[in-house]
Amino acid sequence: MTKKTKGSADQMDKHVGHRLRLRRSLMGISQEKMAECAGVTFQQVQKYERGLNRISASRLYQFSKFLQVPITYFYQGGEDDVTNIVYGMSDNAQSPFGEEGDNIMERKETLELVRNYYAIKDEKVRQNFLKLLKSMAKEEEESA
Repeated sequence: MTKKTKGSADQMDKHVGHRLRLRRSLMGISQEKMAECAGVTFQQVQKYERGLNRISASRLYQFSKFLQVPITYFYQGGEDDVTNIVYGMSDNAQSPFGEEGDNIMERKETLELVRNYYAIKDEKVRQNFLKLLKSMAKEEEESA
């Protein structure tokens, strides 16, 4: 383990911060609202998300409750994660979507799509939308 020097972020701090930002964005929560829930400034939330400041255990617990995820969520995919599963929908490890180094699950467009999908309260309407989307994608593949 390397010693953290002043002014440099630890890889795990960056990873946890990244996961915090990802979940916050997916839920459509502003940094200001997140800060309010934790009793800190939005600038502090920015520092957490960039991994510049470590998140204490009690603060991480607050965030996990507010964001409705287990604390382990923040460590998934990190260097010490034994499963090391890259964001996917399979039980086994797989390559990231998109181009190399480009994680499609982190794109603003993807986050917006997921957020709006789950904003549809009626499960049947969501399922119909998903069927429509799948058929459109299939048509696109077949015409290519």
